[in-house]
Amino acid sequence: MGFLAVDRKIATIPQEVIARANAKLMDAHMADYDALAARLVRVNIDIEDLVEKLMAFSVGLPSWGMVSGGTRYARFPLPGEPTNVFEKVEDCSVVNQLAGLTPRVSLHFPWDKCDDYEALRQYTQTLGIGFDAINSNTFQDQTGQKRSYKFGSLSHSQEATRQQAIEHNLECLDIGKKLGSKALTVWIGDGSNFPGQVEFTDTLERYLESLRTVYGQLPDDWRLLIEHKMYEPAFYSTVIQDWGTSILCAQALGDKAQCLVDLGHHAPNVNIEMIVARLSQFGKLGGFHFNDSKYGDDDLDSGSINPFQLFLVFNELVSAEKRAERTGTRFTPSYMMDQTHNVTDPIESLLNSARAIAGAYVKALIVDRDAMRAYQEDNDVIMAHNSLRLAFESDVRAALAMARVRMGGAIDPIAAYRESGYRAHKAETRKARTELAGGIV
Repeated sequence: MGFLAVDRKIATIPQEVIARANAKLMDAHMADYDALAARLVRVNIDIEDLVEKLMAFSVGLPSWGMVSGGTRYARFPLPGEPTNVFEKVEDCSVVNQLAGLTPRVSLHFPWDKCDDYEALRQYTQTLGIGFDAINSNTFQDQTGQKRSYKFGSLSHSQEATRQQAIEHNLECLDIGKKLGSKALTVWIGDGSNFPGQVEFTDTLERYLESLRTVYGQLPDDWRLLIEHKMYEPAFYSTVIQDWGTSILCAQALGDKAQCLVDLGHHAPNVNIEMIVARLSQFGKLGGFHFNDSKYGDDDLDSGSINPFQLFLVFNELVSAEKRAERTGTRFTPSYMMDQTHNVTDPIESLLNSARAIAGAYVKALIVDRDAMRAYQEDNDVIMAHNSLRLAFESDVRAALAMARVRMGGAIDPIAAYRESGYRAHKAETRKARTELAGGIV
């Protein structure tokens, strides 16, 4: 079997550190891999096929997730955390080097502004990192901003404020072109806190009017991703509050507009996997943001609270992939983590999340869909359900580890990361962030 190195010019963590950490675990890893291969053969699955699909699978990293996050109450800085976009990308390369499945970073503007985007692009290329969707920010006021977004942005009652928000999104498009991105994600906090504060229909019409201007400037090979969220910062109504409004707006704008689903942006107990199925069926699922939650939009580590839900989401994503293969259609959603890390090292949280996401994907791949379809046709409820449970309860960690190793990564990414001393080194060499105010970044 072949072992492939990630295509990079600079290794952020010395490769010998990873090799040394892997050597300690290799015998046990190979025994686990052979045992998993034998179990899968009994159900006519070739483990090598799974590893190849894992190596082709990828999920983007959030630039804002590379720093210690906060709540509206407080933020506690982490020694050695990034203070600019170049340092964020460097940390992203560490995650990708160890996990092997995260070769892209999604930037957020104006948080990630810099003076030289060509230099940024060249730097990321040396680290083996590319760019995912560009994110605009019209939910915060920035220093020197002429008009406030306190009462809305793209749907604001005043045309001048809407135009300011439009111009910001067009600026994000221009930056994305320089970096080689192919998508713009638009999430707005526009809404209301009191009944009567806004006219629901008027705000949506103004939003669409504003977004049509942005959509009209999209290059032919770009996508506009509309992200919905039920509440927060608005607590009575939100302009783009659910997938229904999102798909209506995407259909109104055109083929290049699609919906982006965030795992935490729904009412409690909403069937998110069904939303994935519906949007996929009608060709409007453009992206998915992975995270987890207990109470609301918590942005916790993927799979840390409800791993079965993560698996069910991937069950629908894999089903959509297979449907596209059968019909000859395209299904290419952009996958990304959207998390904030309040009390953990962000790199360690993202390494854990990458493993959880990849694990859910592989488990969805091994579902016996032919058997499940037969049980469904016979209305055999228990056996149809057990088709999913059997895959979910399978231990596929050895397949994940093999994919990482073949891409130059670590059998145990967190152990290798800690052994490298990377965070301690950055604590000595990077300028410290000292902001203690609340907020997500």
